[in-house]
Amino acid sequence: MVESAAVDVVIIGGGIVGTVLAKALGENISIETPEGKKCGLSVALIDAADPKETAPSHNDFNPFTDKRVIALARRTVNELAEVGLSLDDLAKQHNGELPPKIKQIEVSDKGHLGLLILHSQDYHIDAFGQVVSLSALTRLAANASTAYQHIAPAKVTGVEQHRDNVDVLLDSGDVITTKLLILADGGRSGLAERVGIAKTVSDYHQTAIVFNVHTQMPHENKAYERFTDSGPLAFLPFDSEINGVKANGNGFSVVWTLETQAAKALMEMDKASFVNVLQQAFGYRQGKILRVSNTASYPLALTKAQQVTSHRTVVVGNAAQALHPIAGQGFNLGLRDLSALVSVLKSAVSLLSMSPISKQGSNQETQAKGGADHFDAGAFNIVQGYANQRKKDRDNTIALTDTLVRTFSNQYFPTVIGRNVSLLALSMMPQAKKTFVKHTTGYGVTPHGNRDNNAAC
Repeated sequence: MVESAAVDVVIIGGGIVGTVLAKALGENISIETPEGKKCGLSVALIDAADPKETAPSHNDFNPFTDKRVIALARRTVNELAEVGLSLDDLAKQHNGELPPKIKQIEVSDKGHLGLLILHSQDYHIDAFGQVVSLSALTRLAANASTAYQHIAPAKVTGVEQHRDNVDVLLDSGDVITTKLLILADGGRSGLAERVGIAKTVSDYHQTAIVFNVHTQMPHENKAYERFTDSGPLAFLPFDSEINGVKANGNGFSVVWTLETQAAKALMEMDKASFVNVLQQAFGYRQGKILRVSNTASYPLALTKAQQVTSHRTVVVGNAAQALHPIAGQGFNLGLRDLSALVSVLKSAVSLLSMSPISKQGSNQETQAKGGADHFDAGAFNIVQGYANQRKKDRDNTIALTDTLVRTFSNQYFPTVIGRNVSLLALSMMPQAKKTFVKHTTGYGVTPHGNRDNNAAC
């Protein structure tokens, strides 16, 4: 027998984006019923991954076992704290160790003069951001709230859009009816296309190799972006355990971007040869590379939804845009999707509370299904309001990242000269550096009133 239920919002995708959004919507939006009572949005999070799974896979990045590490911009750290996810809480999972902060950034071009060094203290901020384990952050978010229904493991077999609601069909045979459908599935399910959201894909013909290293010298909260003949190489301060040895302030998480065939050849090398090539590419800024973990890899392409909305449906995070890791903007941009959506819904609730309609009698049938009868989370003005808010930031960040990929992954001589001149000019122009820091911290396209007041930029 098919079971049916109704909620205000259904989120498909239980990764870090979907999990944070479920918590934010369930806890931070309060609706006043006609009887004067306060209630939160009813939210269901549908997750194909099993949260009880503990065995990592190098082929399928389960968000609860994903070994990848991400750099959170300062704005992202602040916005996570605003929804009750302080990174200090991650220390409880790691014997009191706080996620490393990025206090210095060095950008260089191997074999050329281009060099840019930034210190957070010069901009009156404690750090540009922090580096966290993706799986640890996902588990923290998943365990931080009971304000939503978590359905997992479960797969969506169909989506049916109607005038007043959307039906979500599960592999169990159950049907969930919702006013607003949010796709946070990373874009791999094909659901966006099934609801009329077309996507464009630009293949970079590159592969990202991710792994951890221990170096001879301590990281001292310094991150590196190194452009090499083989591709961009990012070192983020992060202390991991490799072969039973725990880093003690001398660990890094590495993202190495290479042409796909070159990446395949590297991953087939024995460990000693791999370390030798890595050392040559990175240099001896941190002394010798002492240990390297097992590697994982994934292909790189720019995937962009042509629009971020459909009827009663929005896409967020990687479901809306999957970026190259060169500037570390993917998750940070995705979290700004969430902030915008929460903001639009809050504004709609606020306007409703001032409307005489909200004081009228209730629809008992709608209430019985679990929805707030006088609030439509998937109304056109809400969906369109989200699209309008995201356009500028999304377009600018995608264009910036794509330009960096094509500029700094190119060994064409005039391009090499141009980018080195740009790095040298940037290093000598304080105002230009301030603009760069705004983008690095996530505040580059934020309205003035919402900028980080602690940053002198």
